[in-house]
Amino acid sequence: MSRVTGSHLICKALKLEGVKNIFALAGDHILPVLDVMADQDFRIYDTRHEQAAVHMADGWSRITEQPGVCMYTTPGFANAIPGLTNAMHTEAPVISIAGCADTHDLGRGAQQEIDQVAMAAPMCKGSFIVHDVRRIPEFIARAMRLAFSGRRGPVHLTIPIDIQEQGVEENEIVFTHPEGYRPKAPVLTEPELVRKAVALLRSAQKPLLIAGSAAGYKLSGEAIQGFVETTRLPILTEEQSRGLIADDHPYTFGYFERGLNRAAAKVRDADVVVLLGRKHDFTIGFCRPPHVAASAKIIQIDPSPLEIGRNRGVDVGMIGDVAAVLEQMTKEAANFQWNELPWLSDLRAARAEQAEWAEGLTRPETPMHALFVHKSLQSILRPDDCLVFDGGDFCHFGRAFLPALKPKRWFNVSSLGMLGSSLPTALAAKIAYPDSRVFMLSGDGAFGFNDTAVRHKLNIVAILGNDSAWGIDRQIQLGLYGRAVATDLLQTRYDQMVQGLGGYGEFVERSEDLAPALKRALTCGKPALLNVAVQRAISPRAEAAIGRRKTAAKK
Repeated sequence: MSRVTGSHLICKALKLEGVKNIFALAGDHILPVLDVMADQDFRIYDTRHEQAAVHMADGWSRITEQPGVCMYTTPGFANAIPGLTNAMHTEAPVISIAGCADTHDLGRGAQQEIDQVAMAAPMCKGSFIVHDVRRIPEFIARAMRLAFSGRRGPVHLTIPIDIQEQGVEENEIVFTHPEGYRPKAPVLTEPELVRKAVALLRSAQKPLLIAGSAAGYKLSGEAIQGFVETTRLPILTEEQSRGLIADDHPYTFGYFERGLNRAAAKVRDADVVVLLGRKHDFTIGFCRPPHVAASAKIIQIDPSPLEIGRNRGVDVGMIGDVAAVLEQMTKEAANFQWNELPWLSDLRAARAEQAEWAEGLTRPETPMHALFVHKSLQSILRPDDCLVFDGGDFCHFGRAFLPALKPKRWFNVSSLGMLGSSLPTALAAKIAYPDSRVFMLSGDGAFGFNDTAVRHKLNIVAILGNDSAWGIDRQIQLGLYGRAVATDLLQTRYDQMVQGLGGYGEFVERSEDLAPALKRALTCGKPALLNVAVQRAISPRAEAAIGRRKTAAKK
């Protein structure tokens, strides 16, 4: 009879969901599962911070419509919380998996013990701990179902290290194929509601469609484009829906951001507003006057009943998959003749005014205006290029100016405003689109999150021992498994990064150079970093950790 470990069960359950990429930061409590994954068809992308791992999983899941799996150890999980919070705002189906100490030690002051389940609960759609190795497939299936149901979002699982290592007879485990616990059939709405919504739109003089995140739970924009071309109604897009219908389409009016897009600001004049997977949140003034007229009729389509009429009653509320309901509406709308409304001329005039304003700011001058930079980029853009935005003013100009031409190729910082997420998102995009170009646009505030010491003139001296590895975890892996997995790093010139931020940096390779370098660092009058190359030597702490794990395994 074949015997497998909990780590093998994790791998098999993820494989059933088609998971191939793991975004992780190696650490003690996930080393068993990482070691098993190294022998299977997984690609492990190891990051330098757990928050970045979550951001990469977040970006990957939204780009591909596949689960984004991120993994880390116990203290690393604490670092992951901001990323999980952001994933709730981006509505990303992220599966967070963290290890922890042995189950029999929990509650007794176990190694690095924190209440992971309680910490994750407010930031996730669900948060669970797996106490029984036989239930690993069940919990992973539950996490997947919850992450993709209704409004999407992250789900957290804590899987203790002893559960990962525990053996079990393979015939004791039951796996269910995803179709058995995560049906793919689209959720439709009632035909009477479809007829009522189409009737409202036929009577409208100034209708406006706004597509939000939940409209973008598809890789294709055929449903939106079909409805728009049938009805000739104007549409604006945002978040995951950007590019589902290209910004150069005659009935598309760009990015829905009232402060950046003059056509979007016209929502205050609309007499019928159609919210396609779009919340009644602060970015639309909670759908209340004067942001949306008191007399305006509201049609809302959303996969979550909790979002229908959340801050203002709606005239037609339809619960279902946005693309599927739009196909129902297109079929109904095709029974009628639709003509272009004079309202479209107003929107086109607003767009033309904005283009004229932008053109006046794109003159070549020194220093350059942000729009000159974005215009220069636009001149070389291809339809399949991917744009990832971060930061404030510099990127605000870009979001107003640079078009979305294809689905899943235009990404903005989330409604949470989680700055610094653009680089991991761009890396995920490059993994998804290896043959396409990925452009990350960031302001210096967002990109330079680590320049605090320079800005506040906190003249510290940092000494970095650089062995190009996650040293202790690499040594534990070598001691326990005879190989390193996802713990090797590059010899990175952090000193040059500090110099670029305005600090003092030196790369020190020889022992005789260290004392003079320290003196220069102490007298330079700036925050300083000495990037010191060191051996890959095992520490007593690592040796002790290896001894503990080997003793536990024998028992």
